[in-house]
Amino acid sequence: MESGPAIFAGMVFCLFGAGLLAWTATRARQRRPVAHGVSPVASVAVASLVAVISLALGTWCLTRL
Repeated sequence: MESGPAIFAGMVFCLFGAGLLAWTATRARQRRPVAHGVSPVASVAVASLVAVISLALGTWCLTRL
């Protein structure tokens, strides 16, 4: 009964993390800003960190089934 919310949360975290990581990599590769008004290095680092944390949380949720 509790596996439904865990699957949903895990998939949301994984999709968000994968999308953010792909978007950040694409923007960085094209040398375009990831966040306006912020240092390019800092914005790539923070966005990548948030994406990796989101992927890890999604993986953790999916392994708790």
